[in-house]
Amino acid sequence: MGLVSIFLAMLPRVWHSIRALSLKLLMIYAGIGVIIALHWLCFYGAIKLSNVSVAVSCLSLGSFFAAVIEPALTGRKHVRREFFLGILAIPGVLLLVDGVPLNMRVGILVGVASAFLSALFSALNKRYIHSADAEAVTLIEMCIGTVSLSLIATIFFGIQETFKIPSLIDLLWLLSLAIVFTLLPFIISLRALRHTSAFSTQMALNLEPVYAICIAALWFKEYRELDLRFYLGASIIFFVVALQPILQAWDRKAEFL
Repeated sequence: MGLVSIFLAMLPRVWHSIRALSLKLLMIYAGIGVIIALHWLCFYGAIKLSNVSVAVSCLSLGSFFAAVIEPALTGRKHVRREFFLGILAIPGVLLLVDGVPLNMRVGILVGVASAFLSALFSALNKRYIHSADAEAVTLIEMCIGTVSLSLIATIFFGIQETFKIPSLIDLLWLLSLAIVFTLLPFIISLRALRHTSAFSTQMALNLEPVYAICIAALWFKEYRELDLRFYLGASIIFFVVALQPILQAWDRKAEFL
């Protein structure tokens, strides 16, 4: 988050957009930045407490949380289809939980918290993204997220553990994660929120477990830690993800007719 902030801070246009914002909006975006930081803290914490496959599968609950949170925060009408799809994912999550070792179940609780926070900041960004440029919003949220995470880490781990100097290879990995896998997707997702709902964004994120589980199985051999119930639960979640655009297409066709 710090590297993303530094990169965006070098763009004069971003500062021009920030200066045009009111103090109220600055505070709102700063608050969202804290939520984003807590989301990532829970997400990576879930990986540490369980594994990659479990953590990314828990993110699939974000669509259910978004179906509840977004209408309350944005004033959009509740859509029964969204509740239906969110509820459909629950049996998959239950099977997923039942298919992991007992020592990983705390990681599932932290992963569910991560999914809730993801839905919350997506809904808040949906409500306020029309008030500022996506790049300006990203800089504010990432900068405040960096500060809040640094404070949390310093309290729990101390200054020396928090502000370690990475090795050259770690720095290269961090730069790629910051620019390619954080900055660009985050800005694109904010721009997409101008045209779609937070629920649809969360449903798209549900595809993350598909490739993450495949990579984790090949790279970390995580299939040795998980049984058939986990993969059955993950399959149900993936089915729900695939069902959402089909139902949306049916709705558009019905309106056209």
